[in-house]
Amino acid sequence: MPLSEHEQRLFEQIERSLAEDPKFASAVRASDPRFHARRRVLVAAGVVIAGLALLIYGAVIKTPLLAVAGFVVMLASLGYAVQSHRRSQSPDLHVVGGTTSRRRPRGRTGRRGSFLDRMEDRWRQRPEGHR
Repeated sequence: MPLSEHEQRLFEQIERSLAEDPKFASAVRASDPRFHARRRVLVAAGVVIAGLALLIYGAVIKTPLLAVAGFVVMLASLGYAVQSHRRSQSPDLHVVGGTTSRRRPRGRTGRRGSFLDRMEDRWRQRPEGHR
C-alpha cells in the first residue's frame, strides 16, 4: 500500500535527520557486512604479502621448511580473501539505507550462476511431457 503524501514527507524528513547524524552513520557503517568483508580482504592481502616475504626469505637462507611455510600462509590467506570477497558480493547482505549490490541481478543478461544453479534452471524449464 503506497504512503500518503504526509507520510512520505515525514519519512523523507526522518531519513534526512538520520543521514545528518554522525553517530548513526558510524553505527550503520560498523554494522554493514560489506564493510567487514572488505576489511577481511585487505587483512588477507597483507598476510599474502607477509607469506611471500617468508617464502623469499626461506629461499634466500636456503631453509625449505620456511619457504614452504610461507607458501602455505600465502595459499591459506588467498583462500580466505576469495571467500570473503564472495561473501561480500552475496545478494543476501542487507544494508540499512543502501542497496545490497550494484551488480545487475542474475538472469539471462547478468553474470551466469554456478553450475548447479544453471542445472536447476534447466530442470525447471524442461518441457512438461518429459517427466
